[in-house]
Amino acid sequence: MSISLPKNVDQTLDLLTAEGYVADRSLATVLYLTLKLGRPLFLEGEAGVGKTEIAKVLSASLGRRLVRLQCYEGLDVSSAVYEWNFPRQMMEIRLAEAAGEKNKDSLSKDLFSDEFLIKRPLLQALETGGDEESPILLIDELDRTDEPFEAFLLEVLSDYQISIPEMGTIKASTPPIVIITSNRTREIHDALKRRCFYHWVDYPDAEREMAIVKAKAPHASEKLAKELVAFVQELRKQDLYKKPGIAETLDWADALVQLDYVAIDPQAIQDTLGVVLKYQDDIEKIRGSEAALILEDVRSGIKAQAFANLG
Repeated sequence: MSISLPKNVDQTLDLLTAEGYVADRSLATVLYLTLKLGRPLFLEGEAGVGKTEIAKVLSASLGRRLVRLQCYEGLDVSSAVYEWNFPRQMMEIRLAEAAGEKNKDSLSKDLFSDEFLIKRPLLQALETGGDEESPILLIDELDRTDEPFEAFLLEVLSDYQISIPEMGTIKASTPPIVIITSNRTREIHDALKRRCFYHWVDYPDAEREMAIVKAKAPHASEKLAKELVAFVQELRKQDLYKKPGIAETLDWADALVQLDYVAIDPQAIQDTLGVVLKYQDDIEKIRGSEAALILEDVRSGIKAQAFANLG
């Protein structure tokens, strides 16, 4: 069952919070404007900061179907929009020939019908049936595609319609809610960005990251959560090839809980650093004495904050 769209920024923030997504007000504002004005939302940021999760949360909170197009190099129309089911068409031709069908025009019309059309994510997102509300269309990691596909997507998002030569133009009765994400491995063309509202999804500060851990990893002890968040915050200050995102923080919290840790110690870091860091050079740079120094700074900082709160 679909739910009505939020009427203001506060309701948008509540909608995200209800699904366990801890957002700041700037994100809630641009998301509200996206829903209110029907513009695509372009989310850019490092991998693992929660961009994709926003579309999933919207789908769950609004009760709408999520259609996901996962982008990759070489993505083309047949994978993203539609293609014809050639094996079924060939079988239909053989059956028609066996039945003595002579009318080629009639047969051609039957072959290029909805029955033989394989609908890929972009076409699925433009079609709604019955009383169904328009879906959430997630175009994930657009920066992984080639520029020609980006240009094609620009045309689709301009009019929310797709032309199929054998069938004509299919246009959305109500445009989908479009969320586009990019990890910024390459720049997306300004022409596409101009058609979207833009928001940079940054790494969370310590306070917000702590709130996220409490919401998503409630079984972690208070001490473990504080030390873990502080440690990850310090890791992001290091010269690493890939800084850990919030996804890695949550994975690490889950891993430490499963191993029955109630606090971080050097052995815990040694055993599980591969959960939070994903490149061997980064792991080698941090493990051992460097990890111990970071942990010492983390504990000192937590103690200092505790004394400050008492004062």
